[in-house]
Amino acid sequence: MFKHILVATDRVSRADAPVLTALDLAGQYHAKLTVLHVLEPGFTSNTEQVSPDYTETIKTKLHKTYESDVTYSHIVRFTIRTGCPWKEILNEAHNPDTDLIILGPHSKQTEKKEAVRKNKKIGNTARKILTRKNCPMMIINKPIAKEKLKFQKIIVGIDFSISCECALCLSVKLSRDFNSILYPFFMIPIPPYPKYNGVHYKTDMDALTKKLEEFCDVYLDGTEHEYKIWGGALPHQEVLKCAEKTDADLIILGSHTKNDTGKNYAGKWYAGSVVERVSFRADCPVLVLNDPKALEKWHDIQIPDQNRETATDRSINLFHLKKRKGPSAC
Repeated sequence: MFKHILVATDRVSRADAPVLTALDLAGQYHAKLTVLHVLEPGFTSNTEQVSPDYTETIKTKLHKTYESDVTYSHIVRFTIRTGCPWKEILNEAHNPDTDLIILGPHSKQTEKKEAVRKNKKIGNTARKILTRKNCPMMIINKPIAKEKLKFQKIIVGIDFSISCECALCLSVKLSRDFNSILYPFFMIPIPPYPKYNGVHYKTDMDALTKKLEEFCDVYLDGTEHEYKIWGGALPHQEVLKCAEKTDADLIILGSHTKNDTGKNYAGKWYAGSVVERVSFRADCPVLVLNDPKALEKWHDIQIPDQNRETATDRSINLFHLKKRKGPSAC
């Protein structure tokens, strides 16, 4: 499925979890792999250090760090760029063959600057790439065992938005490739007041289970799957809880757009709080999809058509709230 993977790292002398994961995935898919390190002039003592000789030194160190992990089956290119990390990653990803970008949730420069990370979210680099590049992005928090990269158990978050529908399409493709089981997950938002009782919850559960099945069944024919749906207050916590209960190997989420209408899928994409918080905390890889155009290069993926966008009721109608302006989070 993946033919060219791009992984970015800001570590040189120590192995980085995203790079090790990318090497394993590239080996599985027999894909080309580009390992990118971006030199930021502001973090060197003087601008003269960013010279061809210095760049070659850094590249040599990268080779040495990963030489024991690179096998004859890998086609690996180590490359060094100088500039703003997210801009240089996008420049490298401009290659039309790149079909997966792998990153850590935030830069290790944050640790060097002793900055305090608020709300446990992904960093600026991952966020800016996600909002600008219509290519699936995988976020790796910690080293992943090779066995887990066979993706036998996949969770896909559903909130009835177009991006989550596209995430579902991608998850079906991966599930069939790996002969794995797929868990479409939806959290029923539970209101924080006592008037909402068990009868109301059952009413919402029955209605939303039916809606989830109608929404997903268009794509799931022939795919082993099991719906997961329950109530909660914080979607990211429930996604992580579902991943723990199912011992998931991969979480797939859709990002969001600020365009309410969804017409032609236009609008500025952004990560959303669920993507940010799940990506920062998850023990397994998190694959994030934004623009439906990211699916176009895979001809065997069923892409949601525009007519379905307008015809599908994407609202989440709860017992205690008859009207909503838009979908809730996954």
